[in-house]
Amino acid sequence: MTASNSSISLFLADDAATAELGEDLALALKVGDCLALSGDLGAGKSSLARALLRAMADDTELDVPSPTFTLVQSYELRIPVSHFDLYRLGDPSELTELGFDEALQIGTCLVEWPEMAEGELPKDRIDLKLTHEGEGRRVTITAPAKQMARIERVLAIRAFLDTHGYRGAHRRFLTGDASLRAYESIHPANGGSRVILMDWPGLPEGPPVLDGKPYPKVAHLAWDTYPFVAIANILHENGFAAPEIFAADYNQGILLIEDLGTDGVLDAEGKPIAERYRESVACLAHLHGLSIPHDIPVTPDHIHHIPDFDRTAMKMEARLLLDWHLPWKRGTPASDEERADYLAIWDKLIDQLEDTEKNLLLRDMHSPNIIWRAAKKGIQRIGLIDFQDAMIGPTSYDVASLMQDARVTIERDLHDQLMSDYLALRHAQGGFDEAKFLKSWAIMSAQRNCKLAGLWVRLLQRDGKPGYLKHMPRTLAYLAIAFEHEALAPLREWCEKAGIGRV
Repeated sequence: MTASNSSISLFLADDAATAELGEDLALALKVGDCLALSGDLGAGKSSLARALLRAMADDTELDVPSPTFTLVQSYELRIPVSHFDLYRLGDPSELTELGFDEALQIGTCLVEWPEMAEGELPKDRIDLKLTHEGEGRRVTITAPAKQMARIERVLAIRAFLDTHGYRGAHRRFLTGDASLRAYESIHPANGGSRVILMDWPGLPEGPPVLDGKPYPKVAHLAWDTYPFVAIANILHENGFAAPEIFAADYNQGILLIEDLGTDGVLDAEGKPIAERYRESVACLAHLHGLSIPHDIPVTPDHIHHIPDFDRTAMKMEARLLLDWHLPWKRGTPASDEERADYLAIWDKLIDQLEDTEKNLLLRDMHSPNIIWRAAKKGIQRIGLIDFQDAMIGPTSYDVASLMQDARVTIERDLHDQLMSDYLALRHAQGGFDEAKFLKSWAIMSAQRNCKLAGLWVRLLQRDGKPGYLKHMPRTLAYLAIAFEHEALAPLREWCEKAGIGRV
């Protein structure tokens, strides 16, 4: 182990506390982690490993046989886990024959009796030592800074749960997204209703991209949990189904929120359910008919100011096509002339938004963030989540986000039906300018899809997340629909000339 490693020591009063630590560690481990479990016979190594594996599998009855004789037992879980017991290892070199290196490349390795491997285990492993202490046991965890930070985070969340009435609750990984946010499902020890925990340590600043500011600040992305609470509260006040906030630690970035349900707006094959999308667009029409203030109180000493979707933010996002998609598509970066022309086109398009309707836009109103609540009525049927990046801007943006769902193919007949529904509902409210809205919609559709076309490549090349690239054909097809509006002719022609082709 290296000198830079740090340690923490915990007292586990009983088997329940040991199992709880196993659940916590299941949320901390990532691909490439090696967790070395040491201690005397009966110290609790197997109990801890069993709890960890069952939590990772989300199966309290998962059969976890001891690998004492087989030496290794593998599990195809959310993260593949290989459980090694090296007590009967004849020689440290045999570890290679057991497939240890391959297992570590694709998942996590739990290793009991690590001392039998001598120097064959990775130096950046997590060492966990169990010793008897009174009626319980003492655990000492030693790890490099990167792994230790994850462990300390899950323990801090456990302390948060204990403080806010969820002592002994069972924790399970729920989901993560393209940002640093992660979500857990929390099951109370007394069998009460499940709640959701948002784990959001905050965004790193990152390198400056414009006027000395990092991309998140230019694009008005939320930095902490205050915006989420603010938007949730204002939506609640206006009758929408947003999660109730049960507890918050703003400094640590931890929220405990209402579970709105698990049903979405897609069928078992991942295709859109027309009724649910039509209810979603009706929800947007209702929202856009309201007047939402810029400033929303969150705590007695904090007011969240909803940022404007301004020219700088729009152009910064649209630049992703220029900076990432174009070089990926044709193998060469944009020339100075191409860059100047592209940005000038966007300046003129944004100028045309000057007199368009502006109000609260949720920013990511699409399938991953919509909960279907069949037992409810009206706008309460649509559960809204993931709106912390909300802004004040052209309302057409969210309509484009929903009708051109980035992760789902919305066929043209449903697309047209959703637009027809929205226009009819807005006309019924009175004072609605359809022509201005349709031009705004085309511009916002193009802006969003130019952003996404670049974002998918950035996630691939910069962040090592190739899975998002599967959305590229759909994104470009949606962009082609935006190009049907005459206002988008200059941008369409620029794309064709630049070699992106007739998208």
